[in-house]
Amino acid sequence: MCPRPELARAALCRLHPLLGVFAGTDVRRAGRWGSEPPTPLPWSRPSCSSCLHLGPGEGSARRWPRAFSDHVVVVSTSNFVLHPGPAEHPARMALPALALLLAAGLLHTQASPSARSFQLDYEHNCFRKDGAPFRYISGSIHYARVPRPAWRDRLLKMYMSGLNAVQVYVPWNYHETLPGVYDFTGNRDVEAFLDLTAELGLLVILRPGPYICAEWEMGGLPAWLLWKPDITLRTSDPAYLAAVDSWLHILLPKIKPHLYQHGGNIISVQVENEYGSYYACDRGYLQHLLGSFRALLGSEVLLFTTDSTRVEELHCGTLQGLYATVDFGPGSNVTEAFGAQRRVEPKGPLVNSEYYTGWLDYWGEAHASTSAAWVARGLEDMLQLGASVNMQVVSWQRAQPAGEWALPLAFFPWGSGQQGLWVQEGRGSAWLAPAGSVGVLTGLSGVYHRYMFHGGTNFAYWSGADYKDQYKPVTTSYDYDAPLSEAGDPTEKLFAIRMVISKFQPLPVGPMPPATPKYAYGLVALRKYAGLLDVLDALCPSGPILSRFPLPFEALKQAHGFVVYHTQLPWDVPDPAMLAAPPHSICDRGYVMLQKEYQGTLERDGQTTLHVTGRAGDTLDILLENMGRISFGANTSDFKGLLGNLSLNSRPLSNWLIYPLAIDTAVQQGWPHAALPESSSGGRVGPAFYTGTFETPGIAWDTFVKFPGWSKGLLWINGFNLGRYWTRRGPQQTLFVPGSVLHVGRPNNITVLELEGAPPTPLLLFLDRPLFNRTLGRSTSARE
Repeated sequence: MCPRPELARAALCRLHPLLGVFAGTDVRRAGRWGSEPPTPLPWSRPSCSSCLHLGPGEGSARRWPRAFSDHVVVVSTSNFVLHPGPAEHPARMALPALALLLAAGLLHTQASPSARSFQLDYEHNCFRKDGAPFRYISGSIHYARVPRPAWRDRLLKMYMSGLNAVQVYVPWNYHETLPGVYDFTGNRDVEAFLDLTAELGLLVILRPGPYICAEWEMGGLPAWLLWKPDITLRTSDPAYLAAVDSWLHILLPKIKPHLYQHGGNIISVQVENEYGSYYACDRGYLQHLLGSFRALLGSEVLLFTTDSTRVEELHCGTLQGLYATVDFGPGSNVTEAFGAQRRVEPKGPLVNSEYYTGWLDYWGEAHASTSAAWVARGLEDMLQLGASVNMQVVSWQRAQPAGEWALPLAFFPWGSGQQGLWVQEGRGSAWLAPAGSVGVLTGLSGVYHRYMFHGGTNFAYWSGADYKDQYKPVTTSYDYDAPLSEAGDPTEKLFAIRMVISKFQPLPVGPMPPATPKYAYGLVALRKYAGLLDVLDALCPSGPILSRFPLPFEALKQAHGFVVYHTQLPWDVPDPAMLAAPPHSICDRGYVMLQKEYQGTLERDGQTTLHVTGRAGDTLDILLENMGRISFGANTSDFKGLLGNLSLNSRPLSNWLIYPLAIDTAVQQGWPHAALPESSSGGRVGPAFYTGTFETPGIAWDTFVKFPGWSKGLLWINGFNLGRYWTRRGPQQTLFVPGSVLHVGRPNNITVLELEGAPPTPLLLFLDRPLFNRTLGRSTSARE
């Protein structure tokens, strides 16, 4: 609990005569709760004749004479003042209140008034912020999954939920799209995001990788690393380390000014992520990262790791010099889980770095959901355990709440339902409980972190995949059944969590911001623009690449999206012959067309053969789709495309023309709406583009688009790639459309790439709510 009673003992009675001035005084508290305390406090002059209990952490309880018996107040001389919230500014104090703080300041004898620090206290098993015991309650938000115009709304709702910190990933591949080509503009402006968190009074736990997992494409590692086919990722491979070092020398100097020690709000930085789950177990790699982070960020920043509670993972994922934390969910045995952390960190605060408020969705599986009551009960159990079993408060990471203790004036509820007070004096501090209280409050230095607090959306091609006995691609929606929905709306789960937090510490004053307005724009008719094979000139302006055998995406330097593989039948096939792909060579889906007629789909870990007929010279095209590189599993070297040669009745095909498609570049430049109309002949099946327009009724509100009768594809509105839909597979049935991508007063251009088959009447339906929980079979045959 980190007490320093000897610093305060001599001054308590000197301060005592000043306390009575609070009654009836115009005092605006310079804390995070606004102009009034969240609950009425019985301010009055206390008696000096009573005594109270001091919770000394690991020692026996001591008693102070001349303390306060029946009232609560906090005295703090910390120079750090929490941001009072978005709606307020640090307000003036009446002279008597100021005199109290000045008197308390006489006790501040061991720390410089300008010192800013965030450290581990191994002696007392706690964090110290500016010398005072501290805990954060935080939640995860991924700026890359939230449109920049919505950043403030989401962060404000997290703040008002009771969180005092957020946890933030930095996806390497989001910023270094090609070797040496960096993008920190627009939605990728991570420094602007950090500035906004600071403006709103939120601390930051930063997770810059280089590997982050996060169900993000390739776990945040750039696909161009695989241009060197024999590279060994996440190891001491010199080629990999050279790329990592180059990236860290760009990123970390941008981060350093935002560290808490340098006046920013980043209190800790994670190195790698769950490395113990990776097969390599290369401790030299972790040592290299530690050296790089220290060289670029300095010796004062708190660096940590996160791993599961499994012994072997903690062995491979931890390293001396990096504080080891664990992650586990609400159904875990808390004592056993933290016992695992204690085996690698015998001292220091207990930290659960990922407490899951929900779970992700995979295509073809039911929409994941977690009971709000279960999540809230687990959180409350953890908080109560921290207060009653003489442990530091449990930490949960990957989802968030908040709470800050280094305040000029702050009231804190006692864990048992009673009340107490925190006296901070320079680097010394102590918890004062009302007379008659029994037990010692512990866990004042723990951390609670929820993953996710707000999930957002995997726009474009950024969704990753897991490999658990088979390839499992992640849906476009990253709703995660989180306390804030995909659209940023407060849920029942958020209010349940907020209620639990309120039992242990005050909440920000004021109402929770409401859900963003939604609008059901209704039905929009589309028309077929052209089959994909008819517009290869527009989608691959540089022309095809000739190769005897197929080449993977990485050899073509194609990171995402689609590649067309074109050849001809070398002989007549009057009777159905088997077109087959070698095992594990379709990555991830191949749409097969003979003479531009759709035949069916080949799929990774699924159907890999089709029967075809034709004549010598007939065109054979396979459109290969990258559904997202593996972000978690045994191997993140997930090459894409046609990785082996196709055969016809066991005879290999050759002489391929390969078209890497730049669909997004074309659409962002106005195609196909700005192009001349193409012939729309042909059927409804197979890959084709559909277009349409709609106008908003003078507003641009968030909306959700449904695809009635469609199969699988992608949607762009005004050139913005909203991601993949897969209504035939589910569970996601709608795509989230942020209002910020819509136009007011002019048409909104819609472009759809349907891959398997459009409905007879191609329509889109814009709704004011999302639809989930519909899963269908894995049919991959052609449909008429």
